[in-house]
Amino acid sequence: MKIAFYGSSLLSSYWNGAATYYRGLLKALAGLGHDITFYEPDVLDRQAHRDIEPPDWCHVVVYSGTLPAMREAAAKASAADVVIKASGVGFMDDALLESLLLSARKDALKIFWDVDAPATLAEFAAAPDHPLRRSLPALDMVCTYGGGDPVVDAYRGLGARACLPVYNALDPDTHHPVPPDPRFEADLGFLGNRLPDREARVEDFLLEPAESLPDRKFILGGSGWESKAMPSNVRAIGHVPTGDHNTFNVTPMAVLNIARASMAETGFSPATRVFEAAGAGACLITDDWKGIEMFLEPEKEILVARDGRDVAELLAGLDHDRSRAIGRAAMQRVLRDHTYADRAEIVDRAFRDHFKAKENAA
Repeated sequence: MKIAFYGSSLLSSYWNGAATYYRGLLKALAGLGHDITFYEPDVLDRQAHRDIEPPDWCHVVVYSGTLPAMREAAAKASAADVVIKASGVGFMDDALLESLLLSARKDALKIFWDVDAPATLAEFAAAPDHPLRRSLPALDMVCTYGGGDPVVDAYRGLGARACLPVYNALDPDTHHPVPPDPRFEADLGFLGNRLPDREARVEDFLLEPAESLPDRKFILGGSGWESKAMPSNVRAIGHVPTGDHNTFNVTPMAVLNIARASMAETGFSPATRVFEAAGAGACLITDDWKGIEMFLEPEKEILVARDGRDVAELLAGLDHDRSRAIGRAAMQRVLRDHTYADRAEIVDRAFRDHFKAKENAA
């Protein structure tokens, strides 16, 4: 099938946490024979911070951040069998969706792909006349990268015809064990951009444990933290390109996953870093959220902390032997159960079931 996918960026992870999700899933779909074109706007300085060049498994169209260029890109959807608009494209999202619905063929499968469903649903609650909410009946399907039954039920209740969670996963060609690097040496590392509904949780789960363990070293990667006051044993290193993610994950004794507040409250929303770190064989400490056991087994494959005090206690009781054992177990689990090849099979089946149902109804 010809797929037109409109998202934030495939080429750059700069202020774009969904990049590795797009790459892993679309690469796996291409491996199943789909012909994919990814459309991304040249905004937010992302093209100046590319992590990859256009891959051979996907055609990439970068359009300028102007209304005419956006409409020109949207018009290309008319050639696609499947038209996908992701959340958080970053330039005129509502107008882009409207243009895509006008451009897509009547027989095309039209999908909204929500990479931050809890935040989107919160927007709907605050704005009952939200343009996307009004557009749900015109879409054939909503896909999300997490949220489980609570998100499925919420979208169905708002009028979505179907809602399919497609969770983050591992691309073992991209995330895998590598030698450690002194640049990222620490007892505990965290990688995530500074965002309003994440900052307080970083204070709780990273900065407070650092204050209580002054003899331990902490490293904080991601954009926006440079101006944040923090303990002297926490080193903020700024944006970490995806090419360094494996090294960042394997070098500290443990790495931390901190879900954004909305994701933690909803649950069933493992971040990309969970699978990236597990695929590299890292020992993960995660904040507590519903559904963890669907992905990794607590205590054996991942360590779970309810708050910063738990993080400090887990880190104080962790040695390198146990860290390596947990990392090995996590890597074996995600390679067995949670690769993008597995996720792509689910998506491919959903696409084919949709078109088969249309044929039967004709």
